[in-house]
Amino acid sequence: MTVNEQERDGVIVNEGKMIEALMQQDIRAFREEYLLIHPYDRAVFYEKVDAALRKIMYYFLSPKELAEIFETSEIDDSEYKEFLQEMDTTYAADMISYMFVDNAVDVLKELDKSQIASYLTLMDKEAAAQIKSLLHYEEYTAGSIMTTEYVSVPENSTVRSAMTILRNEAPSAETIYYVFVVSDDNKLTGVVSLRDLIIADEDALIGSIMNERVVSVIVSDDQEDVARTTQDYNLLAVPVVDFQQHMLGIITVDDVIDVLDEEASDDYSKLAAVANMDTFDKNSFSAAKKRIPWLIVLLVLGMLTANLIDMFTETISQVALLAAFIPLIAGTAGNSGTQALAVAVRGIATRDIEEESKFKLLLREAGTGIITGLICAIFVILLIFVWKHEFVIALLVGAAILVSIFVATISGSFIPLFMHKMKIDPAVASGPFITTLNDVISIIIYLGLATTFISSL
Repeated sequence: MTVNEQERDGVIVNEGKMIEALMQQDIRAFREEYLLIHPYDRAVFYEKVDAALRKIMYYFLSPKELAEIFETSEIDDSEYKEFLQEMDTTYAADMISYMFVDNAVDVLKELDKSQIASYLTLMDKEAAAQIKSLLHYEEYTAGSIMTTEYVSVPENSTVRSAMTILRNEAPSAETIYYVFVVSDDNKLTGVVSLRDLIIADEDALIGSIMNERVVSVIVSDDQEDVARTTQDYNLLAVPVVDFQQHMLGIITVDDVIDVLDEEASDDYSKLAAVANMDTFDKNSFSAAKKRIPWLIVLLVLGMLTANLIDMFTETISQVALLAAFIPLIAGTAGNSGTQALAVAVRGIATRDIEEESKFKLLLREAGTGIITGLICAIFVILLIFVWKHEFVIALLVGAAILVSIFVATISGSFIPLFMHKMKIDPAVASGPFITTLNDVISIIIYLGLATTFISSL
């Protein structure tokens, strides 16, 4: 097997052969090879080749076939505009109209308003109307990620008629594992699984076999809350309703996975003090632009640390050895605070920390801070005494580490909990921010103790 060949699911993906067919304008050879492979591999190939070869692909593939590529691919949001600009406008509009509505909306939201209007005008009227109905929902809500392509049946219909509806609507539905039951005024009243429909008596009423305890979300709910609900109840799709329980759409598990990935990336970005890590930066300028604001803020806090050290210049000048242990104490406190921060932020994100257990968390972290601080203090006292034979300084450094770790652990837990209480994303209490803050606190503790007991040093 050559470098350009890979085997997946028993089918060899021959990239070299497909590229050669494109370059030779051999539509038959390309389609025979390309349409044989898995949709995911088609999407990978589409993203990998250069713009010149992609433009040939647009002539070789129908808009419907390209829509499947866009459905399967993991194209970065910023690249949608670039790919669409390569296509003929009418071709691109047709391609978008063949996509599932929620995915089409995701693509269009990355474009300018004039471009959106242009594509909607060229689309099939029915597809355009469905897309327009979702475009007005606020970003990051249930409405912005739901699809209107689902199967619903009246509660007073029979299983036989429900199966007929299912057969007719299944080709255009995003998922058919759940069939949602609605009243005459389109209010959600229950859900029936595909399995229940298959095994039920054909003359039975849907209302008699449906599950009335259906889990649903409100159209204005935050997408992260929707994802957690879907995850908690192990659902393949969750219905979206308005405040009067009218059925509006569904959110499928593939969109939930995207939301969880997006939210995790967002939280990690904030913990790392980077503006946005949703996309991989392809140039240094773009990467620097995201990182520099936080670095400037942290530099300002760092100047506060430098100013504090300057305030204790007289103490340090009397016992120069004190300066050697400043990085040790500050670093240990910062690391301890970051550990506590990670535990608190994760607990909030996973909802493991309920309202009644927040005090217990702080109490537990306080105990952890005392235990870890005491062990680290004893360890460092022994090291300094063996190394420098300065028992008083060793005790001073040990005491500073004990207090600093205790305070850093408490602050690392309390700050994200407080931010969460104030409706601020706790991930904003980023690792570098907590580290720098604890640097300041630990230096005050260390050099404050040193100044107090300077006569004994």
